[in-house]
Amino acid sequence: MKWILRIIGALVLVAVLVVGGVLMLPAERIAKIATDQLSKITGRNVSVSGDVSMTLWPVLGVTAEGLEVGNAAWAKEGAMLSTAQAAIGVDAGALLRGEIRITNIEAQSPTIRLESRKDGRASWQFTDGAGAAQIETETTPARAPRPVTIERLVIRDATLIYDAEGADLVSYSGVDLSLDWPDASGPAQISAAVRPAGERVAVDANIGNFAGFLGGEVQPVGLALETKGGTARLDGRASLQGAVAGRIDLDLKSTGGFLASLGLAAIDLPQGLGRSADVQADLTLTPDRRLALREMTADLGGNRMTGAADIDLNGVPQINAQLNAGVLDLKPLTGGGSDGGGSGSASAGWPTDRIDASGLAAFNGAISLRADSIDLGALKLGATRTLLTNDRSRMVFELREVQAYDGQFKGEFVMNNRSGLSVGGKLRAGAVQMKPLLTDLAGLTRFTGQGDAEVSFLGVGQSVDAIMRSLSGQGALNVGRGSIEGIDLDDLLGNFDVQGGTTVFDSLSGTFAIEKGVLRNNDLRMLLPNFDASGAGQVDLGGRTLDYTITPRALRVNRDRGLAVPVRIYGPWADPKVQPDLKAALDLNFKEERERVEDRAKEKLEQKLQEELGVVRQEGQSVEEAVKDRLEDKLKEELFKIFD
Repeated sequence: MKWILRIIGALVLVAVLVVGGVLMLPAERIAKIATDQLSKITGRNVSVSGDVSMTLWPVLGVTAEGLEVGNAAWAKEGAMLSTAQAAIGVDAGALLRGEIRITNIEAQSPTIRLESRKDGRASWQFTDGAGAAQIETETTPARAPRPVTIERLVIRDATLIYDAEGADLVSYSGVDLSLDWPDASGPAQISAAVRPAGERVAVDANIGNFAGFLGGEVQPVGLALETKGGTARLDGRASLQGAVAGRIDLDLKSTGGFLASLGLAAIDLPQGLGRSADVQADLTLTPDRRLALREMTADLGGNRMTGAADIDLNGVPQINAQLNAGVLDLKPLTGGGSDGGGSGSASAGWPTDRIDASGLAAFNGAISLRADSIDLGALKLGATRTLLTNDRSRMVFELREVQAYDGQFKGEFVMNNRSGLSVGGKLRAGAVQMKPLLTDLAGLTRFTGQGDAEVSFLGVGQSVDAIMRSLSGQGALNVGRGSIEGIDLDDLLGNFDVQGGTTVFDSLSGTFAIEKGVLRNNDLRMLLPNFDASGAGQVDLGGRTLDYTITPRALRVNRDRGLAVPVRIYGPWADPKVQPDLKAALDLNFKEERERVEDRAKEKLEQKLQEELGVVRQEGQSVEEAVKDRLEDKLKEELFKIFD
């Protein structure tokens, strides 16, 4: 027992002597101890160039000016950390036991440079260098690191520079950072505030085994990022090399604002197409910035989608996705209003608001889409299967299978914003109900029937109005049994009354051409139960007016020569005027009678001239020539009398 007491007493005496010796050390010596220990921990040169002040037991601390932590030998630029002022606290009791327990590190306005290379090297990976700075790139370091704990790290107003090989340089200023890491083998809590574009972005992270994470291991991670435009949360696993896997949750009130807060290019997406977004997905991100999203659900501000996507984030995002949607509203993309081109808005004309198509530059790639229905403003589609491709602001909707207006559509619709906005396409429609189609496209409500149609078109402009006034193209129409409301052609041929009624036809066909927003047709053919009809004229798509003449012909009247009564339809789409052209009707139906009347009139005139003037028409001579000759003879007779 006495020996035990003697041993304890000796240990206490040694401890007192050691502690006393430590407490008697000058501040510069304390700083040298701290920097030496940091050098051994990190394998980097750590130096203090300015004045040093000291705190004592139980925390052995120094406040130093001009602190610098060297970078990896292979790094391109200068020190990994340099700051004008820093404070470091070391647990003196742990230090006596040979442990390194840094209770706190504080730095004001430091510059932090982080670099990484494709071969896995990272400037923030440290080894116990025992005074010789080096980076261990092997899976197992050459020697086991000493236990180290940084209980708390606080950095204020820092400049953070990150240089990843093969990627753009990232530089942030005004960064605030705090790290709580009480257990060397335990988790760490990180809170940061960065200002990539002047606005504060808050970052909170919880990392499982922080020491393993710093060594390049994959560890459990919880991350929350909050900006003025919205929030992003991740629960999963990650490594410092850029590998991430987990469940992500995006709640973006403004996608453009969110991207702008992160210093990225802000885009003004159309409403319902990502201007705001609520997205959840299983996420996998590889170190070479390739992103995979699975089990994705997204509310894009009214449009809901599910699906999967692969995205290459190097440069302009390259997307390959498969999406499924219910009711999809794309009116903001086409600039269409809720009433399309219907008659309700005819007096106001087409929308003149500028179409912002900058969103077409947000990505490249291909997106396969299935939807229960799609509203394009001018067109309303049912069940749809389409492939959307986008290449440098040229977006193509390939309609592979589209149910609409009780029929089917195929073709493609193109939006090109490479050098000003243009829209165009080639569409084919089969067994389509024409009344709802023409109502949505042009506000024409008086035409019914089921038919086939095809059209190719191209329009240029920054508004719907400009596009409609610039349209060019061509097409054809073939309709089965249908009707034209507002006019009864049967009744017209009987009494020339066109006030109301409905014309029922058996078939209708024709072709048309579009130039500068005006559709022209001159080969319309319509078969009716008792007669046929032809049509010719134009429809001003830009001005929303028409001037068209339909000429029905009854075949079994007028001595089997038929009876034709042209009907002119003209004026605005919403309220066109309909009236027969009686002069044209007379010209068409009574040509022979008119010629006979004209012949009889000429005969009576010739007879009268002979009786009154003595004019005799020679063979082959017209009445006018005979009168002229007679007048010349008469004048000659009068002139000769002067010389008699």
